[in-house]
Amino acid sequence: MKIWQKNIDVDSFVESFTVGRDREMDMHLAAADVLGSLAHTQMLASIGLMTASDLSLVQQELKNIYQEILAGKFEIEDSVEDVHSQVEMMLTQRIGEAGKKIHSGRSRNDQVLVDLKLYFRAEIARLFEQTEQLFHQLQKLSNTYQQVLMPGYTHLQIAMPSSFGLWFGAYAESLVDDLHLLKAAWTICNKNPLGSAAGYGSSFPLNRTMTTQLLGFDDLNYNVVYAQMGRGKTERILAQAMSSIAATLAKFAMDVTLFINQNFGFISFPAHLTTGSSIMPHKKNPDVFELIRSRCNKIQALPNEIALMTTNLPVGYHRDLQLLKENLFPAFDSLNDCLAISKYMLENISIKDHILDDPKYDYLFSVEVVNNEVLKGVPFREAYKQIGLDIEEGTFKPAKEVNHTHEGSIGNLNNKEIAQLFEAVKSSFNFDKVDQAIERLVKS
Repeated sequence: MKIWQKNIDVDSFVESFTVGRDREMDMHLAAADVLGSLAHTQMLASIGLMTASDLSLVQQELKNIYQEILAGKFEIEDSVEDVHSQVEMMLTQRIGEAGKKIHSGRSRNDQVLVDLKLYFRAEIARLFEQTEQLFHQLQKLSNTYQQVLMPGYTHLQIAMPSSFGLWFGAYAESLVDDLHLLKAAWTICNKNPLGSAAGYGSSFPLNRTMTTQLLGFDDLNYNVVYAQMGRGKTERILAQAMSSIAATLAKFAMDVTLFINQNFGFISFPAHLTTGSSIMPHKKNPDVFELIRSRCNKIQALPNEIALMTTNLPVGYHRDLQLLKENLFPAFDSLNDCLAISKYMLENISIKDHILDDPKYDYLFSVEVVNNEVLKGVPFREAYKQIGLDIEEGTFKPAKEVNHTHEGSIGNLNNKEIAQLFEAVKSSFNFDKVDQAIERLVKS
């Protein structure tokens, strides 16, 4: 029996098609659903729609269910349509009539909206934690290998001297910019839609500010129509932030697959972290980074998938939105896995020294030689022309000392300043406020 069902049974084929994988996806939302109900019922009691005795019963049983969820003892029965119905049914079975009162002043539309916002907040915090660990590992490697030179490329042609310090540090700073996009997604997720009901408000005198504070949201989605319109938009913006992190990882993974190749031979990993060939005994394949590349490229497609699923939907709720969960939810685990294994692999990376001693890299230093001539007073264009002629005639002699001192160069990585940028964006999330609100809500 569905909570919306009257006296007509739904066709089994229609039910199977419309429910789809929603029970499976809703398991991700179970804890968030209980948190939303804990706040909502406190608010109902404050406006006289629930007695103190009923509130006490409901609150305690919701907290019991919450602990069951955390312990992995919660499931959505096959006969039940979704997580919201399961929680309400369990309450009613365990405490009686009081359980039937919790849905006053809300719809499953705003219930799933608040569930999603709470779930997304938790997933953003998890993504941030994994990104932070990778950031610190990249910075550590950047500082360690600051002066170890490697070729820099443009058009995949050798261009100018670079260093492993620059290479690792570049990806660390890239993650900082990615986190600014994640912060934008956090800001949008951290607004309370509860009380918008089916998207048009309620005739009950709901106190939406109260639930906002109880759940640790920074603010409300004020307009009830826009609160409902936020479904799909929130997912798309979050997917865009995830895709930015994924793009950084995919680019780094591509570098690794090149640099581990024998034709480059700049880096290596222990044999037990690579894979082999069934017929070629010499092979050490970078499967981990190839899969990171592919997984992250898949995540980069996610914003477009969501956009296409929601394009031109008119105002109000539509069942199309249910399917967004199937696209977005698995991406959280996939991206977190990519971040975690990237850090793990980098903890075991080996760097080749003296790469640029090889004569094939002599031309990398042509700009250094030109600049040395300029420092002696030769006009840049004349120095450039002369060194170019030397290269064509085979008389070019490289000066392999690199003296780069400006901000962000080989000799001045500014990793300390980049770390400060990271800490600034970290503090802007204000994770502690959310954690403290949730802790107060579930405290017995």
